[in-house]
This record gives sequence, C-alpha cells and structure tokens, in this order.
Amino acid sequence: MATSGVHNYRNGTHSHRSSLKVDRPLSVNSNPKSLLKSKPLPANGPRRNSTGSINSTTAASKDDAGVPGRVRVAVRLRPKNTEELAADADFADCVELQPELKRLKLRKNNWDSDAYEFDEVLTEFASQKRVYEIVARPVVESVLDGYNGTIMAYGQTGTGKTYTLGRLGEEDTAARGIMVRAMEDILADVSLEIDSVSVSYLQLYMETVQDLLDPTNDNITIVEDPKTGDVSLPGARLVEIRDQQSFIELLRLGEAHRFSANTKLNTESSRSHAILMVHVKKSVKGRDSAHSNENSNHTHMVKSLKPPVVRKGKLVVVDLAGSERIDKSGSEGHTLEEAKSINLSLSALGKCINALAENSAHVPFRDSKLTRLLRDSFGGTARTSLVITIGPSPRHRGETASTIMFGQRSMKVENMVKLKEEFDYKSLSRRLDIQLDKLIMENERQQKAFEDEIERLTIETEYRISEAEKNYVNALEKERLKYQKDYMESIKKLEEQLVINQGRNENSHVTSNVEVSSEEVADLKKRLQKETLLKKAAEGEVNNLKNQVAELKKSEASRNSEILKLHKLLEEEARQKEKLEGEIAILQSQLLQLSFEADETRQQLDRGGSEQDTGGLDSLKSELKHQQQASGHGEKSSMAKLFEQVGLQKILSLLEAEDIDVRVHAVKVVANLAAEETNQKKIVEAGGLTSLLMLLKSSQDETIHRVAAGAIANLAMNETNQELIMAEGGISLLSMTAANADDPQTLRMVAGALANLCGNDKLQTKLRDEGCIKALLGMVRCRHPDVHAQVARGIANFAKCESRASTQGTKTGRSFLIEDGALPWIVENANNEASSVRRHIELALCHLAQHEVNARDMIVGGALRELVRISRDCSREDIRTLAHRILISSPTFQAEIRRLRIDH
Repeated sequence: MATSGVHNYRNGTHSHRSSLKVDRPLSVNSNPKSLLKSKPLPANGPRRNSTGSINSTTAASKDDAGVPGRVRVAVRLRPKNTEELAADADFADCVELQPELKRLKLRKNNWDSDAYEFDEVLTEFASQKRVYEIVARPVVESVLDGYNGTIMAYGQTGTGKTYTLGRLGEEDTAARGIMVRAMEDILADVSLEIDSVSVSYLQLYMETVQDLLDPTNDNITIVEDPKTGDVSLPGARLVEIRDQQSFIELLRLGEAHRFSANTKLNTESSRSHAILMVHVKKSVKGRDSAHSNENSNHTHMVKSLKPPVVRKGKLVVVDLAGSERIDKSGSEGHTLEEAKSINLSLSALGKCINALAENSAHVPFRDSKLTRLLRDSFGGTARTSLVITIGPSPRHRGETASTIMFGQRSMKVENMVKLKEEFDYKSLSRRLDIQLDKLIMENERQQKAFEDEIERLTIETEYRISEAEKNYVNALEKERLKYQKDYMESIKKLEEQLVINQGRNENSHVTSNVEVSSEEVADLKKRLQKETLLKKAAEGEVNNLKNQVAELKKSEASRNSEILKLHKLLEEEARQKEKLEGEIAILQSQLLQLSFEADETRQQLDRGGSEQDTGGLDSLKSELKHQQQASGHGEKSSMAKLFEQVGLQKILSLLEAEDIDVRVHAVKVVANLAAEETNQKKIVEAGGLTSLLMLLKSSQDETIHRVAAGAIANLAMNETNQELIMAEGGISLLSMTAANADDPQTLRMVAGALANLCGNDKLQTKLRDEGCIKALLGMVRCRHPDVHAQVARGIANFAKCESRASTQGTKTGRSFLIEDGALPWIVENANNEASSVRRHIELALCHLAQHEVNARDMIVGGALRELVRISRDCSREDIRTLAHRILISSPTFQAEIRRLRIDH
C-alpha cells in the first residue's frame, strides 16, 4: 500500500531542499519496525512542516527537536579482477544479485543460499554517477538544507571503497567519486558572496588523528560538547573552498599524505581511515515577502532590524580502511601492527552498531577514536548513508558475509535528524553599524554643505555692503566737490559782475543789479535744497543696505540654530544606536532564557510533571494546550502521556469546542496521534475520522483544514480506513477543501490523502465517480513542487491499480485517467526537473502503456516520444526496462515508431 510522505525512498522519491522546515510535520510515516534480515527497514527522510516562519520558540528549541531518519544502506559488487578470473574459473560466484528486488543471495553451497534485502543493490556495472545519485545526493541535499550528513564506505580490503568515494576522475570525468561530485553540487547551490564552504581532511592512523592537509599536525584532540554531544576537531586545519579545482588539489594533497601499503589482497591498501569534513554555512532568504505590501518605511525598518537566518550543515565522508584477515593479507612487521589497529577500530564500530540495533542501554562509543568520531553518524543527529562493498570471489565468502551482516545491522540504527539554524546577530550588528555610519556621513556632508553656503552668503553680503558704501562715499564726494566748485564760480562771477556794474554806473543801475543778484542767490538756494534731498536719499539707501545686513545676520543666526538641531539629531542617532545594541543584548539573553526554559520543561515532562486534574473541561483544555506546545518540539513521550492521562474521548470532544484556539490545539494532537500506526484504529473506533471530516466541512480556519487533512492522510494509509473515508463522503470534502485553499501545505496534505486513496484496488470506480481525478488535476494550479509530487504519486497509484484491474479482467475500456483529461498534464511533466514528480509520472506512463486500448490516445497526446525517452534515459533501471519491454510488445507503438522512424 502507498504511504503518505514524500520521503519514501523505497518508492524512489527524494526530498526537496526548498521545502525542509524547522517544525515537526503533521503528516509523518509510521516508525520503522525491527525486521529480520530478509525485510529491511523503510527509510525515513527529514520531515516537512506546514509553516515556513521562524519565531523565537522554534529558534530557541531547534537544537532539541528532531525527526527520525534510519541509516540507509546500499551494497555494491566489485567486478572480478584478473587474478579472480583465473583462480575462480571453475567455481560459481558466492553472491547473486537481484537489483530489481533490491536483494542479494549469499551462497552457502551449491544448493542453498541466504537472501538479504537492502535499500539499494548496485551491480558491478553500476556507474559512478548512479552510485552518487542513490547513496550520496539525498545526504548532500540535506546538508544544504541545514542538517548534518554522513556518507561512509565499509568493506573488505580491495573491494572498491576508495574508488567509490575518493576517485578524482581527472582523466575520465565519468569515474569521479562521491567526494568530487558532492562538492560540485554544493558549490552549484551556494552563493560564495554570502555563504561559505570550508573543508578539513583527516586520517585516523594507529588510534591517532592526523591532518592530511598539514602533516606536521599529527595528534589532533577530539572534543565532545557535554550538552549537545556534538564532536569537533578544533585543532584540524580548515580550508575555505572557492572553486572545484582547488578542492581537487586539496584531495590530491591529502591522498599523497595518506598511509598505504602493498598486501596480497591489494597492491595499494589504505592503512588508515580517511575522514573528509565539509562545513556549509548558508543564508536563508525570502521570509518577509508576504508583508511587502504594508507600510514601506515600517517594513524597511523591520527588515533592517531582523537578524538574518543562517543554516549550518556538516557533511562527513568516511573512507574506512579495509577489514582483512592476517593470513590472507600476508601482513607482517609494521604492516601487521597497522592491520591489528584497523581491525580493532572496526570491531569497536561493529559493537556500537550491534548495541544501537538491539536498543541496548549502553553503547561503547568511547572504546575507539573511530567510534567517537562517528558518534553523530550512528544513533546521533546526522542523516547517514552507508555503502558496503563486496567482491564476488568464493574464496572470500567469510569476509563478504561479515560485511553483509554489518550492513544489515546498520539498517536497524535510527538517527534523530536535527536542523542547524541560528540567527546571525553579528551580521545584524555590522549592518546597523554600516547604516549608522552612512547616516552620520550623510549628515556631516549636509552640514558641511550648509556651512559652506552660509560662509558664501556672508562673504557675498559683506562684499556687496562694502561696494555700496564705497560707491556712496565716492558719489557723495563728487557731488560735494561739484557743487562747491559751482558755488565758488558763481560767487566769483557775481563779485566780478558787481565790480563791473559799480564801475560803469554806480547810480543808475544799482536797483537792477541788486535784483539780478537776488535772482542768482535764489537759484543757488534751490540748488542747495536739491543737493540736500540727494544727500537724504543717499542716506536712506545706506540705511536700507544696513537693514539688509541685519536681515542677513538674523538669517545666519537662524541657520546656526538649525545646525544646532542637526547636532542634536546626531546625538539622538547615537543614542538610538546604543539602544539598538542594548536590544540586541536583551534578545540574546531572551534566547538563552528560552533555551533554559525549554530544557526545564522537557526535564519536567520526562519526570512525569505534576499530577493533572482531568475531571473538568477547563483543566482538560489547559492540559491539552500545555501538552500540545511540548509535542510541537518532537516530544513523543509528552504525547503518549497526554493520551494516557486525558483519554482519547475527551481529546476528540474538544474538536467541537467553541474556542478556536482549543480546536486548533485539539486537531493538532489528533493529527500527531494519527501519525502512530498503533493509535489509528483507536481514533477511528472512537469516531475521530468522522470528527475530522466534519471539521473539513464546517470550519473556515485554514490551519484546521491543513492539520485535519494531514491527519486524514495518515489514517488513509490503512485499507479499512480508506473505505470508511469513501463511505462518509471524504472525497467530496477533500475536493472542496482543495478548491477553497491557497496554502501549498494544505494542498499538499489533501493531495497526499487522495494519493493514498488512489492506491486501493477496490475503490477505483468510486474514486473516479466522486471526482478524485479531477480534484487532483485541479490542485496543479499551485506551482509548489511538493503539491505536484503528491498529485503525481496519486496518478501513479491510480494508474498502477487500474493496470492491475485490466490485467485481471475486472476492467475494460480506456483508462479513467485518459477519459478525465489527465494525459496532457502527465505528458507535460514526464521530464519534470523535480525527480519526485518525474519518477511517478514515468511509472504512470508505463502503467497506461501496458494496455493496447490506451495506445492510440497516448500516441495522439504525445506520450510515445516520452516512453521512448524513458526507455533510453531513465536513471532507474527497472523503469527503463519496463518501458523498453512495453514498446517492443505493443503492435500499435511499433507501427507508429516505424512510421516516424524513431530510433529506440
């Protein structure tokens, strides 16, 4: 039966970096159970949550929250070498691979063998690229999302561990190993302007940690954080990587310093464990885009004061030295001591794996430095992929069996994957300092320009006043001299005339001369009066100029006051800076306090807490809210206590509470309970499924819709529950929710529930009649890749069940998917960039093409060319083989291929 998450690696899907969140998701897979060697555990990848925001609570508690992730194990078979081709020519290989079943058989004798299943079985023909895609790429993507990851190779000497991990591939790029390909993907994803990638390369030789990048540093101390248990090597050299070529040079330098020796099993056998550590710091962008339409000034201030979020991921690639038997390797002298040290460290690692697989109370991590270094990789917080390498020779059957059992035990180890994310307060402080410096510089520039303008105006005014005064004095002096000259000339003329007149006729002309003199005197007086008026006008102009000077001085005083105000503003900016620094310090202290309170809360929950009163409804609501807050951080024990102490019936009764907050908390509790397979039957028997469907119908709250759909998706993993959901009109309710929702996470939950229902062979006709296919197609309006992945999974499940029904003869005629118009979307997304969408669509096309009645519609819809592409280029061998077989067996497809002259 199909499962609801997008992290089911058994179905060939992978996680998306763009959708990994901090909070615990509402829809999760069941916990893996311990199985026998013939049934491996299902892989659980990092979970997604329904929100993308980071608040103080999640930031404070993210180091404590985690999601389960089992160690994934792939087995790789080395081809026979020249010696084995000659020596084992008369003997059958001790290993038989069945990659399509992800199983191998280890021969006991000619008539008996043991079968083992792994997450992936890689034949001797598997390319380096395929090995990287299966083993390493999911771990690398998780590291880029802020998680720790480990990739490790284990096996007998000479079986290809170093070839798988450390091959540089300079002559043939196809031979590049996991280290080179992983760094290529990391550098392609990060922005080196704001992000950083740094590398350490070490070897563990004779129980001593040595730096391969600095051979003089040959005794590095291992440091463990007593609170978090994180292991670090502060004495190792850390080199920042800027491009792929510099990384390859570092690998070449490290390999040159690594210890190796010639043994009977390998001409260049590694005598130390090599450990490559890649530290990635990546900034998280785009969290505030939803508020961009609010007040622009306020939004800009909030963004400038919000510290950036930095995700820290560490990738550890471990190339273990090969296990070997002394009698087979021929080791002696110093090489013998090296072999003993290698075997002891690998033995200590095996003991730790056994203890973790058996859930032992004590795990002997401190027995070896190797196990101390790998403490985070097995049973810790890192996402781990292990590739075990084996050889086909029957002479080494014992070593091969030991390697296989190591891989089987490793598959039972489960880690708690944690997101490493923190606020970069130093970056915020630097940004605020830069902004403040810019403001101060701008203010100083404006003040300087203002002072220069005042000085210019003052100089110009003084110059104008000086010129006016000078012109006035000159003009006044010229007028005075002119009038004085005229006056003297007039007096002189009068005196001369008077003398002449007296000489001629003193008596006869006395009266007439006196009258003439009187007229001239009157004329002189008028001139004097005019000169006086001109003098007063000049004095008035001088007074006006003096008034202008006074006004200019007042303006200068006003501008001086403005300068003082600007100085005060600068002082206020300085005080604001000090206030911001104080607020940053307060925020840091609050973060520490929240972390302390979270630790205290978890400890109280572990001790069982105080006795709770479950008798009244009010106390029940309070307890529900308290326990829901704890369970939001991954506290499974708190959820179990809530289930025992409160009771399922009382929890379900709160789904009908009037308080919206209580309903939200209650539906979240039910959703988390529904994630556990052991609780699902109890929830359905108590009427929980009916209550969840009623919430979809009656509630208008988006959060309730999202969480209720996630709970229904979990319940829909059970075949009996699927029939109940159909009987109670669940398809129409889910379709209505999808039609009214815009939130991608709500649509993902609804699509996941419908996809689970599509995996039921008995419900095909009912699902089609009630509009399940059209509901899935309607949700592709959302461009979110997770929604498309769930829609693709639902279509693939429907096509698989429909193909099975056609084969059994219970269905005839064209596919319902084609009749309901799903074929155009299937063809459009057959080569989707997202691997989780592409793989499901490729399977759906193959299932549709298996029946000749669909062939003509698929040719018209353009599906034939996609089938040809799948048969040639699909990375999964089983899908590629299936598509090729369908094309060969279909007469309609063969005729069209010949007509179009397509080479397949």
